[in-house]
Amino acid sequence: MYAKCGALSKAHGVLEKLSFRDVVCWSALISGYTQNGQGEQALYCFECMLREGILPNAVTYTCVLKACALTGALDKGKHIHFEIINQGLLYNNVELGNALVDMYAKCGALANARDVLEKLSARNVITWNALISGYLQANECELALRCFECMQQEGVLPDAVTYISILRASAALGALHKGIQIHKEVIQQGLLQDNVMIGTALVDMYAKCGVLSMAHDVIEQLPSRNVVTWSALIAGYADTLQGDEALNCFERMLYEGIFPNAVTYACALKACTAIGALEKGKELHDQILKQGLLQDNVVLGNALVYMYAKCGALFKAHNVLKELTSRDVVTWSALIAGYVEHGQGEGALDCFDSMLHDGIFPNAVTYVSILKACALLGALYRGEQIHDEIIRHGFLQDNVVLGNALVDMYAKCGALLKAKVVLENLPSRDTISWNALIAGYAQAGKDDQLLKCLARMQDEGISPNAASFACVLNLYGHLGRIEQALAQFLNMSNNYNMKPDLECVSCVIDLLARAGHLENALYLTQDIDFSGIWLAILGACWKCGDFNSGRVAFERAVELDKCDGPTYVLMANIYAATGVYWIAEGTEFEGSVMMIEAGHTDND
Repeated sequence: MYAKCGALSKAHGVLEKLSFRDVVCWSALISGYTQNGQGEQALYCFECMLREGILPNAVTYTCVLKACALTGALDKGKHIHFEIINQGLLYNNVELGNALVDMYAKCGALANARDVLEKLSARNVITWNALISGYLQANECELALRCFECMQQEGVLPDAVTYISILRASAALGALHKGIQIHKEVIQQGLLQDNVMIGTALVDMYAKCGVLSMAHDVIEQLPSRNVVTWSALIAGYADTLQGDEALNCFERMLYEGIFPNAVTYACALKACTAIGALEKGKELHDQILKQGLLQDNVVLGNALVYMYAKCGALFKAHNVLKELTSRDVVTWSALIAGYVEHGQGEGALDCFDSMLHDGIFPNAVTYVSILKACALLGALYRGEQIHDEIIRHGFLQDNVVLGNALVDMYAKCGALLKAKVVLENLPSRDTISWNALIAGYAQAGKDDQLLKCLARMQDEGISPNAASFACVLNLYGHLGRIEQALAQFLNMSNNYNMKPDLECVSCVIDLLARAGHLENALYLTQDIDFSGIWLAILGACWKCGDFNSGRVAFERAVELDKCDGPTYVLMANIYAATGVYWIAEGTEFEGSVMMIEAGHTDND
């Protein structure tokens, strides 16, 4: 009675006073400790029982295996398994078999768990659930799904616990088709009725598979939902950078009288970060402080620092970090990245030094940001020191992002030979790696080296992208080489089937405008349906005073976007520069357009 009520010290005291105690007494106490999550104490009681010469039975072993699962005591669990086999207790004892499978699965010994399951003379849905859950816990989601299929082939019907695990596995794999199949089965069995955990798993699966409309539909149809359900949907929107939708869901949740927890707040802060909603982020910060959720919650603290840093409130981000009771490398990396993103290299390096002083070791993400800070400042010596640290820690192995940051740092600091050596020694490299070196050569005006680099990159089977060509075009633009620039520009679409981006087109437009060939720019861009390109041409026409080309560019830009204010302003400037004033009536820049010569009106 005492053990089942959780009064374990009282239960232990009663057992100690008994003049006669048997396996049933000890098993009751061991079971009580296990049910209350006190695995170590349960194992201690088991040893005491053995010392008294009392032999355990199947019930005792079941409880002790649960204690081993709780504490991760794999060796002890194996010993118990051996004793169970010796005593022949496994035959037709499905509960004991389930406890064995569960113990091995929770201790990460999945091969043992599978082996036990296959040898059991009797198994049920709980047996299979234990193994499926073990695979899921070990992130072996494919194996979890295979296990589920084997279970169904055996004719064992899944229950709510099975479906929750399989939905989680589907979410982790992005296996939408499987998730939809499970959704249908769940509906057919009527398991969604009043089972908020299955509903939550469904919302989470659809959200993680990127089908947020379905996730939203599911949550709307659930008979009951809780903070975990809403948090799953909010996280889905935040992860796909749909910050407004995420915050709308957050408000809906509050309206329903459901209070957010630390996870919900972390997701909502991520949403604020995605859309730069600093004021909303501050409001959430106040709520978090009022609820005392920051205490020892490093994930929530990290989300706060990251939100302030990304929104440019670096002083506030730094203050939040300093006030946190616990912080880790992720906290510091978020702040360092914020300083770098906002062009404050010195601040980033100061933070890095403070982090080291705090006794926190940097990871690959931290080093990427610090290398960017060095690149911003042209701090070559500090960059070389960081390079040495990276090599010592072995971070470069198969970390292409870090390798790219190194090449970029050396290139931006003008150490092009060093950048080239680093690139050639990288275990793996991609377009970004090569672009970093190409940009360095472009910055230094070394067109021969740049073209060799471009050719070498393609020899490795790595195709250039728009950024690669932008470097080439910018270099030719600075050198005034129109023919070479046009050849590379046409090369993008003719040989690489690549649409030039705004930077590439702007570079060519600028080059042609300076040479007085804006009509060629109009010809090159005639098939491009992007108003930004035509706005760039319009700007060039204004600089050159080319009224006719400007009028063509204006009409094309307005055709694509009638409400773009800068288009009208630039056209008005072109008219004004030629002694003609141009007026657009109506708030949406639609309606009649009049041209009035300077110094005259319609009444003259």
